[in-house]
Formats: sequence, C-alpha cells, structure tokens
Amino acid sequence: MTSAVSAVPAAASDRALAHFSAAFAFETDCADVHGAIAAGQQDFVLLDTRSPELYAQGHVPAALNLPHGKIVEIKLREYPMDTLFVVYCAGAHCNGAHRGAERLARLGRPVKLMIGGITGWLDEGFELEKREA
Repeated sequence: MTSAVSAVPAAASDRALAHFSAAFAFETDCADVHGAIAAGQQDFVLLDTRSPELYAQGHVPAALNLPHGKIVEIKLREYPMDTLFVVYCAGAHCNGAHRGAERLARLGRPVKLMIGGITGWLDEGFELEKREA
C-alpha cells in the first residue's frame, strides 16, 4: 500500500540538491537574522511589510516598517542599489512579505524573505519590540 507521502516519488538527489540549495538565495530564517543582529553584523535592511498598526503592536528589533504596498523607488533612494533587503510579515498565513519581495525585485533590489515572519520569530523564543512606526 502506498501513502500520500510516497505516491509521488522523491526527486533524484541531484535535483533535490539543486532545489534546496537554490532556496537559500531567496530565503533566510529567523535564527540567522537574530544572530546577525545580536552579533552586530547586520549587513541588510530588515523590512516589516505589515501595517503601521501591526508594527506598533510588536516587530522584530532593528526592523523598519514599510508596508508592501508602499515599497517604491523614492522610499529606497537613500540605499545603494546593492543593499540587501530582508522582508517579513506575520507568518506563513500572510503573503505580505512575498508581495514586498516581489516589489523590491521589480525595482532591481536584492531581496530575501525571512521565512516564518513574526510567528517564526516568536516560535524561536525571540522578543518583539514595541514602538510607533
């Protein structure tokens, strides 16, 4: 008997390696972001793509609030074109980070998604900061 898990065979190892290795070019995780901030090695701009109201309720320390719908070139003009942006939103149930990442990519900006968002951050046991946007 075949389960739903094995009904579709796993990809060959070389294809799986290419797929999973490529994901690191598009994503980072909460632990890596936290580690970089804690070590004073933040070589990226962290953007919270949620609303100012949600940002004020709690956000990742060092994050700037720029809702995905407001990501336009004029808001980014102070950053060199090669600045890496890392975006996040509420979590897996939210596509605001994906929308923000798409907008940044359309503007020719390097971007990664912080997988997990606020939910992942809290799941890792990290604290949120509260302040006005």
